[in-house]
Amino acid sequence: MDRTHYKKLFRAAAIQLHKEKFTERGLEIAVGVVLDSVCLKVYKKSWANPAIDPVTSASRVFFSVWVNESSIANQRICYNIHALKLRQLKGYKIQSRQFAEVFRASFKSFEANWPNVSVDFGPQTLMEGWVNFEVDNIESKVAKLANNFLEIENLIDATLAKFEVQVAMV
Repeated sequence: MDRTHYKKLFRAAAIQLHKEKFTERGLEIAVGVVLDSVCLKVYKKSWANPAIDPVTSASRVFFSVWVNESSIANQRICYNIHALKLRQLKGYKIQSRQFAEVFRASFKSFEANWPNVSVDFGPQTLMEGWVNFEVDNIESKVAKLANNFLEIENLIDATLAKFEVQVAMV
């Protein structure tokens, strides 16, 4: 897999995103290579611990679209939402399984809008799916998935709110 080529395509996809809508909602975008996959990540700083890079923080939530050797061999562009080490997320008291259950219950009404999606994973992968890999329009497929995330990003905020630690007023 030519990582440089795919990073270029994913950067081109990032340019096609509805930037104003992402900015209005506090969403940020990163394109890079993680675990031998070229990916586009969408995240909020508030979905990771403060003062730590939200792209690499051990405890964080993010949406990702990616390709790697395996996905290309299977003619797929993959996507998912990860929720990593949420017990360590400051300001919240989260049990990962409960968090995943609450998120998935709210996601259920949106599943039809996500091709080949499944929620049958452990608590770190809230949902995962794929779309067909077509050489001629990788950028538009990646952009479409990322733009579609705008429809459900509020589910993460709503789920986090249920686990927020309440500070007692004195």
